[in-house]
Amino acid sequence: IHTFPIDPTVDTLSFYVVFMCHHIKPDSVDSYLSGICNQLESLYPDVRSNRRSSLVARTLKGCKRLYNSPPNRKLPLSIEHILLLLDAFPDSSYDNTLFRAILVCGFFGLHRLGELVDNDRVDLRDWRKKIRRSSVSVFHDNFSYVLPTHKADPNHHGAQIVISCEHPNINPLQIFRRYLRKRDQRFRFLPALWLTSDGHVPTRSWFISRLRQVLPSSFAGHSLRAGGATYFAARGWSDNRIQ
Repeated sequence: IHTFPIDPTVDTLSFYVVFMCHHIKPDSVDSYLSGICNQLESLYPDVRSNRRSSLVARTLKGCKRLYNSPPNRKLPLSIEHILLLLDAFPDSSYDNTLFRAILVCGFFGLHRLGELVDNDRVDLRDWRKKIRRSSVSVFHDNFSYVLPTHKADPNHHGAQIVISCEHPNINPLQIFRRYLRKRDQRFRFLPALWLTSDGHVPTRSWFISRLRQVLPSSFAGHSLRAGGATYFAARGWSDNRIQ
């Protein structure tokens, strides 16, 4: 169309990225480039190195910022929402106690929901990412456990999560202790910290289905982490401390 030479040089691929991002999603253009490399490598041996060049990579990155679909962010939970959920799920049953404990740990521990529950897809579950009951320590004013790995931990060093009880209106330590007591009575010898009444690690859909009984779909799993960060910012924590 533009009378460019068909040799996929760095400049040609960069122009191609800009042109295509005006017509389709930039993520699709990324896939198209992989297909181009696969098809043309036998004719142009340098096509893959050209694709990996700084100019092409930065052009694609810039187009993703300009033309990608806006993210659909879920609303953060507030303390009022946490209190509403705790009222809706009293600790009269084992699973309610589990839900309450995951709720306060996710909020005050700034967790991604996937760090506390299993993926709905069986093939994506990984036992190495499960929080162990043996890593739990409970003290008079806080409790802690080891998160084996998380999204920002590529080397799998893990992180010690410490949650204090010094919060107005809600005492996460009291809620966690009640769950721990019921859990140990039922499943003393099972290694996972979070277990439902049938002895399995709770799934994402298990948690979200309970959340949906009280809150609309504008709240989801990431609302815990976003709400906790907002809560601590309102209490005067610095950005570095929250991070």
